[in-house]
Amino acid sequence: MSAESVLAGLDPEQRAVAEAVQGPVCVLAGAGTGKTRAITHRIAYATLTGVVTPQRVLAVTFTTRAAGELRGRLRALGAPGVQARTFHAAALRQLTYFWPRVVGGEPPKIIDSKIGLVADAARACRLSFGRTELRDVAGEIEWAKVTQHRPEDYAAALARAGRRAPADVVDIARVYAMYEQLRRERNLLDFEGMLELTAAVLTEHREVANQVREQYRYFVVDEFQDVNPLQKMLLDTWLGDRDDLCVVGDPNQTIYSFTGASPSHLLDFTREHPDATVVRLVRDYRSTPQVVRLANGVIGAARGSTRHKLELVAQRPDGPDPVFNEYDDEVAEADDAARRARKLVDEGVPAREIAILFRINAQSQTYEAALAAAGVPYVLRGAERFFERPEVREAVVRLRGAARAGADAETDGTGLILTVRHVLSGAGFSDRPPEGAGAARARWESLAALAQLAEDMAADDPKAGLAEFVAELEERAAAQHAPPLEGVTLASLHAAKGLEWDAVFLVGLAEGTLPIVYAETPEQVEEERRLLYVGVTRARVHLTLSWALSRSPGGARRRRPSRFLDGLTGKTATHTPAPLDRARRRAAKGPQPCRVCGRPLTAAVERKLGRCEDCPSEINEELLLALREWRAGVAADQKIPAYVVFTDATLQAIAEHAPESMEELARIPGVGRVKLDRYGETVLSLCGA
Repeated sequence: MSAESVLAGLDPEQRAVAEAVQGPVCVLAGAGTGKTRAITHRIAYATLTGVVTPQRVLAVTFTTRAAGELRGRLRALGAPGVQARTFHAAALRQLTYFWPRVVGGEPPKIIDSKIGLVADAARACRLSFGRTELRDVAGEIEWAKVTQHRPEDYAAALARAGRRAPADVVDIARVYAMYEQLRRERNLLDFEGMLELTAAVLTEHREVANQVREQYRYFVVDEFQDVNPLQKMLLDTWLGDRDDLCVVGDPNQTIYSFTGASPSHLLDFTREHPDATVVRLVRDYRSTPQVVRLANGVIGAARGSTRHKLELVAQRPDGPDPVFNEYDDEVAEADDAARRARKLVDEGVPAREIAILFRINAQSQTYEAALAAAGVPYVLRGAERFFERPEVREAVVRLRGAARAGADAETDGTGLILTVRHVLSGAGFSDRPPEGAGAARARWESLAALAQLAEDMAADDPKAGLAEFVAELEERAAAQHAPPLEGVTLASLHAAKGLEWDAVFLVGLAEGTLPIVYAETPEQVEEERRLLYVGVTRARVHLTLSWALSRSPGGARRRRPSRFLDGLTGKTATHTPAPLDRARRRAAKGPQPCRVCGRPLTAAVERKLGRCEDCPSEINEELLLALREWRAGVAADQKIPAYVVFTDATLQAIAEHAPESMEELARIPGVGRVKLDRYGETVLSLCGA
């Protein structure tokens, strides 16, 4: 690939980034403006024009997935030797290499999680913390370490930062000190210590610093608004007195200040480097003009300096206006989001291209129930890393062995799909999912994701074989790039950063939730505004924003919409629940009594059955069998899990009640409006038979 061909297809601002190949460069890149494209083309152009050799470039980002994407794009652009790593991966590589020379002895063991060591430290201090408290204290220790504060000055640092401690400040400082003591005694190293120790080795050993600086002479740092003081210290140590540094970031997307990240490094870059080239990327290629207009409205009302604010300019054709909805309560809000998601799927929007985003993870449960009732599959983002699941590791080993054995029976796409499914069947995969939930269900979904990835690859490249598929899996595993599961994504706004979907529902946009109730200082409130901005800019076409006036059905309607929506909503549509939803709404008000013994029912299965699980009941076994056979057929035809049609508990409740009318069927929990419209007549005919 020639240098000029690398510049082809870039817009004027992206081209300006690519051609700024020397000296300090600051790229202020708005959401959806092609920042990754700009910086990868810049690196490729610099290597192809002889400014720097690929092996002397270090591109730093914050996630292994982002680093993997950078490497993939650079290979395609003719710069395969560039190192693209996270701060931690780069530091660990250097520390491991130089340890025998500058320290010697057994290197420390890296700990993935602080929780266990924090628990030991708390016990040593005669303190008792629950699991949630341990996680919060571990977060405080991480914040103190990345902001370079020791146990003895933790309390003062907390006060200066206006930060609220999750427990007694003195107790946290004691646990922090004991944590560090135990860590040293056990020869352990956490991620913050890894960065700190790497910087110390380079600072104290000039020959090591010279070798690293000779190896890496050209630096690019992505998401620079999220750099914390410890990472900035390590970056400065790598650079020495040189200035071949390109930083990329968006001050409007600074949402991790609570972890110690600081946008000041991005905002003050030109003060530190007065001769820096500054390029602004504002052409938004992701979202429709309607979505972009709303995003600009949200961030345009932010307090503070306008020096670095970016006003996006939409490049896509017009789309639908964002929808603003007000509901009486959270149950109604979740029900309508599920109904609208179902409608989008029916209109051809893939479920994987739909997301429901919320401020806190605790909001997820209501939406899980609503989506299940509406027959919409969903996936939770933020669970265990996909490629670290035992069943996935086993499947990859099997596929790798099959590829070495030449298991490709055919060379067309169908052959790849059949071969992958055959290999996965040995790991427990089947065309139909197992009944119910639990470990068996989770294992099947992991294997189903691999089978779906094979179908996607075959569609993109009909000539792809098993060897190419295994290579794709290994590349994804290295980058922690999990295959998308077919379902609506449920995620927090923080977890959604860096992602995008065709349709996005931003829910729970009420005062006290966004901004969150403990955002007290002006700086904390403005970070909450930026969080909403991040949510808005995740949508390509369809965007719905909603809030509820009360938490529970029948509750006092005292909530009001988020202040961030002032002047942006126009008219709001108030939705009231349809009569067919009253069974779910009654359940939300309080415990339902068992129809046999009268005991309050608390378990979800018991509420669906209307009785305690161990209370006697009369069930039509023939009807239950007929319902299960019908459900299996529907699931196979629609290529969806059986539980999405109806759960086992709902089928059992139908078989026990044997409803004779739509109204009676609607009273059974788990039979919502959508399922009643879709399956009601068939279910009633089975009950009548």
